Amino acid sequence: MTQALIGVVMGSSSDWDTMQHAVQILQQFDIPFEARVVSAHRMPDDMFAYAEGAAGRGLKAIIAGAGGAAHLPGMIAAKTVVPVLGVPVQTKALSGVDSLHSIVQMPKGVPVATFAIGVAGAANAALFAVAMLANEDAALRARLQSFRAAQTETARAMTLPPV
Repeated sequence: MTQALIGVVMGSSSDWDTMQHAVQILQQFDIPFEARVVSAHRMPDDMFAYAEGAAGRGLKAIIAGAGGAAHLPGMIAAKTVVPVLGVPVQTKALSGVDSLHSIVQMPKGVPVATFAIGVAGAANAALFAVAMLANEDAALRARLQSFRAAQTETARAMTLPPV
């Protein structure tokens, strides 16, 4: 099995509906990853162990998705120097705005790169991780450039209905 380069963690299995979009992007680019539930509130010792061992396992970034209080990305960032990419998961109570505020308002000195609420944020966090890895991998950089060119062509091919 290939060593994981990106960790994808979430606070609960209900976050998978969002976080699977990060995994799909990583799979599309053939990036080795690991995905698991690591709850900041229900399993803090496991979360600390995960974060503390991340660099030693060869992870280059951790995509952490959480909803509500959304402490997972920040607490992982507090326990590792591996870059953490935070994904606010949409919630029923406040539509993910609570998650966004929790993740984006990290104190000075403990950064978490924070992405959009929900599916777009999960996909963009994975694309950001791909871009980070592409800095050291010319073939991956070329694949990312092709991906972006395809997005451009898709947008150019869009038509509007008649008025």
